[in-house]
Amino acid sequence: MSESKLSGVAVSPGRAGGPVVRVAEPLGEPPRGPAPTDPAAEAARIAPAAQFVATRLEALAVTATSEMADILTTTAMMTTDPALVGGAERLVTTENLPAPRAVYESAGGFTRTLAAAGGYLAERVRDIEDVRDRIVAELLGVAPPGIPDMSTPSVLIARDLAPADTAGLDPAKVLALATEEGGPTSHTAILARALGIPAVVAVRGLMRFEAEALLVDGDTGVVEAADRRAAVVTATRRRQAEWNGTGATADGHRVKVLGNVGSAADARAAAAASAEGIGLFRTEFCYLGAHTEPTVAEQHAAYTPVLEPFAGKPVIVRTLDAGADKPLAFLSPEAEPNPALGVRGLRVAFDRPEVLDRQLEAIAKASQDSGAEVSVMAPMVATAAEASWFAERARAAGIARAGVMIEIPAAALSAREILAAVDFVSVGTNDLAQYTFAADRQLGAVADLNDPWQPALLSLLELVGTAARATGKPAGVCGEAAADPRLALVLAGLGFTSLSMNPSAIRGVGASLAAVTCAECETSAQAALSTAAR
Repeated sequence: MSESKLSGVAVSPGRAGGPVVRVAEPLGEPPRGPAPTDPAAEAARIAPAAQFVATRLEALAVTATSEMADILTTTAMMTTDPALVGGAERLVTTENLPAPRAVYESAGGFTRTLAAAGGYLAERVRDIEDVRDRIVAELLGVAPPGIPDMSTPSVLIARDLAPADTAGLDPAKVLALATEEGGPTSHTAILARALGIPAVVAVRGLMRFEAEALLVDGDTGVVEAADRRAAVVTATRRRQAEWNGTGATADGHRVKVLGNVGSAADARAAAAASAEGIGLFRTEFCYLGAHTEPTVAEQHAAYTPVLEPFAGKPVIVRTLDAGADKPLAFLSPEAEPNPALGVRGLRVAFDRPEVLDRQLEAIAKASQDSGAEVSVMAPMVATAAEASWFAERARAAGIARAGVMIEIPAAALSAREILAAVDFVSVGTNDLAQYTFAADRQLGAVADLNDPWQPALLSLLELVGTAARATGKPAGVCGEAAADPRLALVLAGLGFTSLSMNPSAIRGVGASLAAVTCAECETSAQAALSTAAR
């Protein structure tokens, strides 16, 4: 690779170039001294500062896109978390630390725990660091971290972007994005795709790259220096795809194009994008921040508005995906040496089946009220016996159609046996890749391993598709891989009957399928399987 060019992981298609605007590095460590003369008064400064930051984040959530509003709301909740604030207050009074340093150290305990947990919790490290820096900035009376004012259209580069940064991006000013860290499922990647901004993440050495202007290729992952005098400020992006709203190849082979949602706002966005249904309804929003389990009535009231835009259409509801790496206070999980491989997803229900039963009851009620054709699926299933256990409980709750997620390699290898126990399966490619390659999907240094085009991952997907054909049962993909219009053709060729994605990708994938025949999809699949690792 030449010194004028770097490469990373392409996460949002298109090619754009222009002058560089750099996001400032995070605040450094605040000093440990001087010790406060009045520790009680110093500790009392922390909660108001945290509340001020939370209020600012909540205000951003009101105007954010549906993809980011929930993330910002959750981040605001982190800001006033009693453990974070209370821990900082105790450090002031017991260690005689100034408030900014106490917040920094209290947050540090959180981030170390999350990073060690891996998986979903490791994805939250950057969020906690952003919360920390914003509270510290408020206590110090300095400007909070964030994106600088952009007077002209530019290429934005950063070590990484926090949710509060990405929520305020103006696609008219941000020609392209490049970050040194992050992965295909990071907030930066998700928002860039939603806004149609070309983006590349995990560009190692980016922040040391000396260039006043850059060209960013969101298709190949290449970031290269450009001549600023050339004033390259126009972006080449894919046109909004034309699609008739029916997921099918040119010769009529059906592949349903569905939406991934986590809120009522997401559901409305998916319906507006002509999604044929919902392939993944994440129910965690109903539990986040809850210190006690939501009642059946509370869950029913939360789920119904998400289902209503899809009355008469298929909706797959994923049951609670929580546990050791997504701790919830009311579950009281025990400490584990490796939470990413611990009691999470359906495994929680083996010890607390009543929690699952109450959620299934609420889902059944919401299904009746909304008119949606609701199915349920369980996360983190490893064996056919687990799949059968879940299906029996779902049917006992009055939900006729039950399936499971394939996100553990063992489940992919046992796909035929699992399909014998359930009505369908859906592959979560994000976790399946992470567990297959032993590579944290948020760690930039191993982001190439989480590329869904990796032949080993495609081979596992082939096993699932073959099992679905052999059993005559549906198999879908609901991970980020389904949002790639090119990879969608490969997935269809492997035998998958539905693809579910963020609302912004729906039309592009639908149009891509409509432009080719089923035979061409199968040819693409075989070509991808035989290609060496990219």
